[in-house]
Amino acid sequence: MKNWRSKYQQASLEELLPDGRVRCHLSPRNCTMREGQDGFCKVRGVRNGRLVTMNYGKSVHPTQETIETEAINHYAPGAGILSCGNIGCMMSCSYCHNWRTSQAKHVVDSDIYEMSPQEAVDIAQRRDLRVISFTYNDPVVWHEWVVDTAREAQKAGIVTLYKSAFYITAEAIEELIPHIDIFSISLKSMDPHYYKKYTAGRLEPVLEGIKQVYQSRRHLELSTLMITDISDNEETARKVAGWVLTELGPTVPMHFVRFHPDFRMRNTIRTPIPRLERAREIAIGMGAEHVYLGNVYDTPLSNTRCNGCGTELVTRYGLNAHVKGLDQNGRCTACGRDAHFKFLPPMAPNGAAKPATEVSGQTHTFDWHGDVRSLHVQLANPSAGALNAWYRCRYDNGNASPWKMVPMKPGESWRFIIAKSSTDDIGPEIVVPEQMKSNLHEVFDRAHFPTVTIEEAPVGGDVSPFPIFQKRQVSPGLVGEGGMGAAAAGD
Repeated sequence: MKNWRSKYQQASLEELLPDGRVRCHLSPRNCTMREGQDGFCKVRGVRNGRLVTMNYGKSVHPTQETIETEAINHYAPGAGILSCGNIGCMMSCSYCHNWRTSQAKHVVDSDIYEMSPQEAVDIAQRRDLRVISFTYNDPVVWHEWVVDTAREAQKAGIVTLYKSAFYITAEAIEELIPHIDIFSISLKSMDPHYYKKYTAGRLEPVLEGIKQVYQSRRHLELSTLMITDISDNEETARKVAGWVLTELGPTVPMHFVRFHPDFRMRNTIRTPIPRLERAREIAIGMGAEHVYLGNVYDTPLSNTRCNGCGTELVTRYGLNAHVKGLDQNGRCTACGRDAHFKFLPPMAPNGAAKPATEVSGQTHTFDWHGDVRSLHVQLANPSAGALNAWYRCRYDNGNASPWKMVPMKPGESWRFIIAKSSTDDIGPEIVVPEQMKSNLHEVFDRAHFPTVTIEEAPVGGDVSPFPIFQKRQVSPGLVGEGGMGAAAAGD
């Protein structure tokens, strides 16, 4: 696809002003634009006197992941999801993990995958994925496509998940709520100055939006990215936990998430894990019932224990989860205490990865290293016939898990995640037939969409993902709320 901006369609949430300008009411910026101008996000603008969206149906490659990648621990643990991300963003975070796609000026045509709402539903059904997640850069700027897709998904019995920094108006939230089942919202800080300095946004609309979702009784979980030496402190933990306990309640799950250096904030280190552990300790001490560490592998603090009898309810290793002590009503099987979980109804499997005994083709192996504990595998079947690929985990004692088969229909392109499953898991082995095209993408943390393959990237990087942002961009002067948005250089 060339010149992705050239195709656009009518957007919702517009206000036509008497002087010919148009105001967008999707985000709290309320960008006001004249003919030919674009808003802050650079994917919404004014054409022929009307507000249009330029990213409808324009996504990154749809990817099979697990629900834990979205900082959701209390809804269908371990469930497979179809992750759908797009281009553009309504914020400008200096540390953005998805800057290559969240900032429209960095988007290249090769990163764009065209997909209709019905095609997204069809993909989920073919792969037995019961949840469609709107994720990665931020679904707010994909509003019309998200609403249309969520509506079709629910008709098909598919659960919908919305992972967002939630810089969005109350009016737009009202359009979402009837069609979204799960909200995973990033509350970055309780400091208004932090939001202004590091995100080019405001805190107050985010807090109001979270309360609006909570009052709707949709499933809600909150995450806070703890930036090294900026927000990974006790004050942040106390203020975030205090607000959650006061305005929402003790049963809303909270995630304190480990940061990795990225975009314009690379001259630093990953969040020290003891600071995350201390944040969790503070929140629990204040009365929060469910508090987790995110982007941390070798810790029991990502597991769920019954707050009544201490029984282990769910064990987690990275992005893998196993239910041990919960009934279908989300209660502890030992003492009956409500642990505030929801589950998907049982369903017979269809076309997902299946066990296999015989494999043949080209073999690829990948070793986990440093902070790289997950991998996106991208496959393409250019042939006129159906093909199968296979994968399994390798262990340090020389053994391996059973093979899983990935069926590929003619002309199909598919991407899925493999995550480190245990401490002795040394990396996956993937086998593809010679006719099939494949490549691998290193995944650093959940909700990161890799755009560079390991074949293209330099060897050995395990601190910041590729591509690495090389030149510090100076953002044009930002017009205040209610004015026309300027181009941004962050999340």
